[in-house]
Amino acid sequence: MAYNIHHANPPSRPDFIDIDAIANAIKAQNPDLVALQEVDVNTERSGKFNQAEEIAKRLNMHFYFAKAIDHQGGDYGVAILSKYPLTETQVHRLPSKPETKGEPRVLATAKITLPNGAAIRFGSTHLDAQKAPVNRQIQIEEIGKIAATEQLPFIIAGDFNATPDSEVIAGLDKYFTRTCQNCAPTIPVINPSKTIDFIAYKHPKNKIRVASHQVINEQYASDHLPVLVVLNL
Repeated sequence: MAYNIHHANPPSRPDFIDIDAIANAIKAQNPDLVALQEVDVNTERSGKFNQAEEIAKRLNMHFYFAKAIDHQGGDYGVAILSKYPLTETQVHRLPSKPETKGEPRVLATAKITLPNGAAIRFGSTHLDAQKAPVNRQIQIEEIGKIAATEQLPFIIAGDFNATPDSEVIAGLDKYFTRTCQNCAPTIPVINPSKTIDFIAYKHPKNKIRVASHQVINEQYASDHLPVLVVLNL
């Protein structure tokens, strides 16, 4: 699952934090792996707690939080949730053009050991939200460099802040295979019209197949709809 959780603030309820709504939206789909974006840790707006940890507790999952920036006395970034053990967790800092003063962005990755002993790499990312695409373009190229050195099957998921017809997603497609081509829109949650949240994969022996791809119609918990994919490895 890829899910931008809007720091667990339902758009219809300004200043209200609803961790249970996010956890319930995830629980309803029962995913093995979740890439979260817009996650708060110990911030003024969300409270003095780790949102990734609290969601993981409710779902009985492992978690890893990757900080992108300081925010309101705490941290803000992306996270990974997994039913299976996480090792080799890493924060990859993504570049941006200094003159754009873009908000720092990251790719979080972890090695996931599956029940049969096989291992995969899983990543969560959130690319620059500025309207000028230059930062997103160099960020996806950096992700491509990381992917090029990866020997394990690699699944990446997140909010790319770019639509399928953009150069950014063309860049993603150079290194990964998206789980959708005619991708359903993911934002806004009411009458969605843009697709900017994706899941994609690469396998050294081309042994991943997409069983299903769907956008979940969860209109309360966040300003993005979650994306759920079933992959056969």
